[in-house]
Order: sequence, then structure tokens, then C-alpha cells
Amino acid sequence: MRTRRGLSLLIAALLLAEPALAYQSPLSDTAVRDAYFLGRRQDGSLADFFALYSQFFPQPDSGPYIRVVSFYTPFAEEVIRSSQRPAGYSAQDAEQSHNPEAEVVTIRYEIVLTGSYGPFIVSPPPTRHSTNGLTPRPSDFWRDFEFEIFDGKRRVQPAGVAGDPQYNCSDFGCTLTGAKITLTFPANAFTSDTAEVTIYPPEDYDPVHAEFAIDSLR
Repeated sequence: MRTRRGLSLLIAALLLAEPALAYQSPLSDTAVRDAYFLGRRQDGSLADFFALYSQFFPQPDSGPYIRVVSFYTPFAEEVIRSSQRPAGYSAQDAEQSHNPEAEVVTIRYEIVLTGSYGPFIVSPPPTRHSTNGLTPRPSDFWRDFEFEIFDGKRRVQPAGVAGDPQYNCSDFGCTLTGAKITLTFPANAFTSDTAEVTIYPPEDYDPVHAEFAIDSLR
């Protein structure tokens, strides 16, 4: 009886020390296999799955266009990883390569340049590096966009921030069209049922706000 009571107290202490997550982490072997098979599917079910983790926005009348904001749990990240693997990648490979200690949550958003916030910015009098008073917008323009992330009412900061500029290329060269930004968090960063993401464009353009019911996400 004493042993059982001691074990119960230990489990209770661990539960208090480790806040319950609204999603599964670390992933079980079954979850890893489920993510693998979902990621390998070639029908519309994969797109339907990712739609649950994303919010799309209409294009504003002016300024940059924040097209989509996504919240990806460790399970969703495993689905993405599976979908990007080449032919021959098996469920056993997925299980063996999965590292529970490396699980993360990512918040991703996409910025699309527009006619009023385009690939060129008005520059001072033309120089040899500019054309007709226009200067190419820097590829890291996305750094001018600020963000706030809340887990419930608690503000959280990402462990990493990365931007991937997007281009449209032709025989005449490449033109910057936007950027995809990834914010990385530890898997245990979110313990509430909801997460709120607000992206603030520069130059006082209207922010974009997304709210995710993460207790409904796997």
C-alpha cells in the first residue's frame, strides 16, 4: 500500500511539474506512423488536413498581403516531413528517424508583395545601383514585420526565426514576390487551448490576427 501511495504521489508531482499540452508531444510510435501515411497520400485528404492548421486572409486594398498564417503541431510537422521525403521512404524509416527530443511547434506565415508594396522601393536620386529612382526591395524585407504570439494570455517568444524570400524568375532575371517566414518553438511552449498570432506590417498597414483552437488539433 505504501509503495502504491508513493507511486501515486510521484505521478501527481510529475503532472504538476509538466503542464498538459493541448496536442500530443512526444509523439507515440502510432502517431508517427499515422503522420507518415497521411504525408504520403496523393489525394485531397492531405490538403484538407493542412487547411485545419491554417487561416487564409483576403488581400487588403493597399500594402503587403499576408496571405496565410499556420500553426503546426509536432504531429503536423511530422506529416510535412513525410510528404517531403523521396520515394522509398518507409514507415520504418519514419519511426527510426523520429527524435522525440527534437519535436517543435512552428508558426508559419506568407507575405505576398503587391502593387502598392512591391519588389522596388522609391529611392533618393538615381545612382548606378538603381533604376529610374527605384531600388530593389531587400530580400530580408520580412524582418520589418513584427509579431506577437500568445499562448492563452501568456506571451511567448520563438526559439528561432527564419525567412525564405520568394522569387519569380524568367529569362530576363528574377523578381522578388514575397517571403515565407517560420517561427520555431519548443514542443511544450503551448499549454493553453488557444494560440493567438498577430502580424504587424511596417508603415502602419493594418495587422493580421489569427486565433487557433489548438486543443482541436492533433
